Amino acid sequence: MTPILAFDIETIPDTAGIRTLQHLSSDISDAEVVALAQQQRRAKTGGSDFMPLHLQQVVAISCCMRWGADKIHVSSIGAVDDSEEVLIAKFFELIERHTPQLVSWNGGGFDLPVLHYRGLIYGINAARYWDMGEGDFGDSRDFKWNNYVSRYHARHCDLMDLLALYQPRASAPLDEMAKLCGFPGKLGMDGSKVWEAFYQGQLPAIRAYCETDATNTYLMYLRFQLMRGVLDADEYEQEIRNLKHYLQQQTGAHWAEFLAAWGR
Repeated sequence: MTPILAFDIETIPDTAGIRTLQHLSSDISDAEVVALAQQQRRAKTGGSDFMPLHLQQVVAISCCMRWGADKIHVSSIGAVDDSEEVLIAKFFELIERHTPQLVSWNGGGFDLPVLHYRGLIYGINAARYWDMGEGDFGDSRDFKWNNYVSRYHARHCDLMDLLALYQPRASAPLDEMAKLCGFPGKLGMDGSKVWEAFYQGQLPAIRAYCETDATNTYLMYLRFQLMRGVLDADEYEQEIRNLKHYLQQQTGAHWAEFLAAWGR
C-alpha cells in the first residue's frame, strides 16, 4: 500500500524574526518581544493576536504513519533539542524517502505554508515535495497530474478543505469533528496555549499534544476512506484495531489519556 502520513505541526511566535524585522534590542526578553508583537497584531487585525505564517516558528512536527501490511508508527520528528531547521529538513526527508499520501487537517491553510516559508528561510532542499512533473525522480512525470502542492491534487489530502468543498466558511475544527465521530479529540491543550507552555519549558508536553492531533487526523482519514468506499466496514474496523493495539503498547502518559478518552 502507499504509505499514509498524517501530520500536524505546533508553532510559537518567531522571536528572532520579530527582532530582525523590528530592529529590537537584545535587552528585551523573548516574552516582551512576543507581547509587543501580539499587541501590534491586535491593533492591526481588530482583535486577533495570531502571528502571520512567516513569523510562526515550528517547535514540533508529529506524524502518524501507516505502511506495509499492518505497520503503524506515531512520533514527533527529531529530538527535543533539535533546531527548527533540523525538524523541517527531516520532515521533507521523510517525504523524499517514502513518497507518502500526505494527510492533514487545514494543512493547506496553515501547516504546509508555514513549512514552506520556514524551509525557504533555511534553504532546505525539498525536491521531492516540490516535484510538479519536472523533477529527476523516476516517476516525476506522474507528478504533473498528481503532486503535493496543487490544490485539487490528491497526493496531499487536506481533509478540512476537502470536506468543506474548499469553502472556508464551511470548514469545521478537528477537535469537534473528531469527538462527533467518537474519537478523543484534543486533550487539555490547544494551539493558543503552545507559546505559554514553550516559554515554561514544556516542549515534551507540546510534542505529546501534537502527536495526539496527528493521530486524530489519521482517524478522521480512516473514517473518510470508509465514507468514500476505499475501506469497507470490516477493513475499517481492522485499521481501528491495529491503531488501538499499537497505542496500547506505547508508554507515554498522553497515550493512556488518549485511549481512556476514546473508550468513553
